Amino acid sequence: MRLNTLTAISPIDGRYRSKTASLSAFFSEYALIRYRVYVEVEYFISLCEIPLLQLKGVNLSALYNSLRDIYRFFSIKDAESIKQIERTINHDVKSVEYFLKKRFDELSLGDYKEFVHFGLTSQDINNTAVPLSIKHALENDYVPMLKQLLNMLQQHIIEWENISMLARTHGQPASPTRLGKEVQVFVSRLKQQLKLLRDIPISAKFGGATGNYNAHVIAYPQIDWKKFGDDFICKKIGLVREEYTTQVSNYDNLSALLDALKRINTVLLDLSRDFWLYISMEYFKQKIVKDEIGSSAMPHKVNPIDFENAEGNLGIANTLLEHLSAKLPISRLQRDLTDSTVLRNIGVPFAHISIAFQSLQKGLNKLVLNRDAIKKDLENAWAVVAEGIQTILRREGYSEPYEMLKSLTRTNEQITEKSIQVFIDTLNIDESIKKELRSITPHSYTGI
Repeated sequence: MRLNTLTAISPIDGRYRSKTASLSAFFSEYALIRYRVYVEVEYFISLCEIPLLQLKGVNLSALYNSLRDIYRFFSIKDAESIKQIERTINHDVKSVEYFLKKRFDELSLGDYKEFVHFGLTSQDINNTAVPLSIKHALENDYVPMLKQLLNMLQQHIIEWENISMLARTHGQPASPTRLGKEVQVFVSRLKQQLKLLRDIPISAKFGGATGNYNAHVIAYPQIDWKKFGDDFICKKIGLVREEYTTQVSNYDNLSALLDALKRINTVLLDLSRDFWLYISMEYFKQKIVKDEIGSSAMPHKVNPIDFENAEGNLGIANTLLEHLSAKLPISRLQRDLTDSTVLRNIGVPFAHISIAFQSLQKGLNKLVLNRDAIKKDLENAWAVVAEGIQTILRREGYSEPYEMLKSLTRTNEQITEKSIQVFIDTLNIDESIKKELRSITPHSYTGI
């Protein structure tokens, strides 16, 4: 069966392909191979720039563009040719090396092709290529999409700034709040977690077979390979080099980054559930799309499917992020291969996050504020002003005001504006204080 969006096993490459296609540039097999080619080419150029004695004959000024065009114009056909080599030799990174050696022959660089992948192990390439792809995915896809979501929420904060709303703690009516402020809580949390995400170094392992530059040092002991590696990874590639490693990255920084993504997802899970509940409480209606169907049986329904879709995909992403974060920093002695197969799935949580972000944007864009329902809830919850009344009475030194309000409000009878006013009238306090108490309403008692 030929692979397409209908035959794909994973919905991120099937049903949701249109929502995740942009991530192919960073996390597809083609992308991984291209990033490997990029690292190998730039590494060879850096060796020429030292220059190593045997590479002094390379005319870099004439070849810069030709060498870099190998990855600039890297095609699906090129990737397929590398996969063809891999089918024979059963080694993915060595296949890239053999592909490049052939290209070097075509560029009349055959005399220098043994310096492709010189002194390196596969993980010097993989643990540079993958972090770089993650960095680019964050910069070009994830952060812009999160910022779009933040901008949409910030517009709602302005729109709903003065909308008084009944709060609920433990699911029960509580001191009123404002709808804009409740959205601001999520924006504040997301901004803080985004800052923490950006503070995490995106690092690479680069140091030979067991992290000690053994092959480099034995061949060219006079060169400061530590400085070379730092300059190559930090200045040329744009990552941070992990100085002390085994054959593989320590993955601690990547684990921290994945945990940061998980925390952002958790905030958005919280937001998704709250808006789902607000829709359930009819605080929001949803814009109706004429030809859409909400239920196959109940014609009247307009379901909050976008928030449900977001919640589901964020949950899947967090499960994967948790496994990646917990597994990757753990290896056996200097190396085992478990990180390789696990790391190939790094794009999957990003894809589910992308689906969730787009669902949240769609859901937020469909919200229609139902002021009547919000107002009705406030009018039916006059008991919530008890906190404010007893606090003023405590300020005035009134005896046991909390207990008095408790007796008034903790009954099975409906507390109304009238019953609150009658209670205030019975208090032995100055009329000016009574006037202050009468001004407290569920609509006005919303704090700062």
